[in-house]
Amino acid sequence: MAIYLDNHSTTRLDPRVLESLLPWLTDHYGNAGSVTHDMGREARAAVDVARETVAAAIGGAAREIVFTSGATEANNLAILGAAARRGVARGHVITVATEHHAVLDPVEHLERIGFAVTRLPVAPQTGILSLDALEAALRPETFLVSVMLANNEIGVVQDISAIAERVHSRGALLHVDCAQAVGRLPVNVDALGADLASFSAHKFHGPKGTGCLYVRRRERAVRIDPLVYGGGQERGMRSGTLDVPGIVGMAEAARLAVENLPEEPVRLRGLRDRLWRLLQAGIPGIAINGPPLHDLALRIVNNLNVRIPGVDGQSLLSTLGGAGLALSSGSACSSESPRPSHVLQAIGLDEDQARASLRFGLSRFTTADEIDRAAQIIAAGVASLRSL
Repeated sequence: MAIYLDNHSTTRLDPRVLESLLPWLTDHYGNAGSVTHDMGREARAAVDVARETVAAAIGGAAREIVFTSGATEANNLAILGAAARRGVARGHVITVATEHHAVLDPVEHLERIGFAVTRLPVAPQTGILSLDALEAALRPETFLVSVMLANNEIGVVQDISAIAERVHSRGALLHVDCAQAVGRLPVNVDALGADLASFSAHKFHGPKGTGCLYVRRRERAVRIDPLVYGGGQERGMRSGTLDVPGIVGMAEAARLAVENLPEEPVRLRGLRDRLWRLLQAGIPGIAINGPPLHDLALRIVNNLNVRIPGVDGQSLLSTLGGAGLALSSGSACSSESPRPSHVLQAIGLDEDQARASLRFGLSRFTTADEIDRAAQIIAAGVASLRSL
């Protein structure tokens, strides 16, 4: 049976989540926009409850939740929507070199059409953003800063609340990609100071194809323009028939993620540290990419990223895949690209080091036996490739 350790790319659907959404795929299939009959009203009520649940899980209010197809759409809506709100005016956007392409690509699009863009570097090895560098980059025309809470490759956790203080002091909005954080650390958008925040259900044992964008409606209320027009759903922010099963499933997944805090992170940290110790013992020269494992404030507990000198990562992944081990060398959205990870290069690795790196993502369903077997398989695979 396969050992799945690629949980930064997607997670297994929790059986309890599946149970919660199945009725909305079968007997209760009404359109939440058709409120002239009972089936439609029933679907609308389910969405309303789900919206309340998701909002409570992230410290927001129900009216601040805009359901999307996932964090990629939410990121695009936040960034492009904030830019579109400015009309013909152009302005300045700040982001970070280690962001996901779902942030970097829409920012690049804005740059092509005339916006000024600053991509901030990060500290070597740890990937931490310098607050002083951010402060220096802010301009009078800066209207948006986008910084990821927890990185999807090296697991670094940025000090978002401190970042928010600086961003807001200059009158700009802060967008935070929170896709990797839910279930790994407490997420409270109000405490973080986020104006916009993106989430994806399948990153925390919910269904693929469902996510949301948090849009602050309380103090410092935020206004952005939609990207999709049509039926005016989601208070005009995102037209299209609502995916009721997906939304119900996302809510249940979010509820479970919060319910399992703080026990689940403690277990995940123990398994992650166990994996690192076994890899160290079995693979000479192996090293960690990203912040130290012992600092809980700097790294999400289910992440491990390592580099193995003298081994090509893609060759190793092929070997491990044949042995039933599911891993990756970086973001799933760029795994088909021959280019080395932009995140690893941003923290100071050269191309060979980046290509010789592996990313591990643990989950609710990862077991100690899987960790032990995975370490044995990897050590054997490395030894085989190094002997060639």
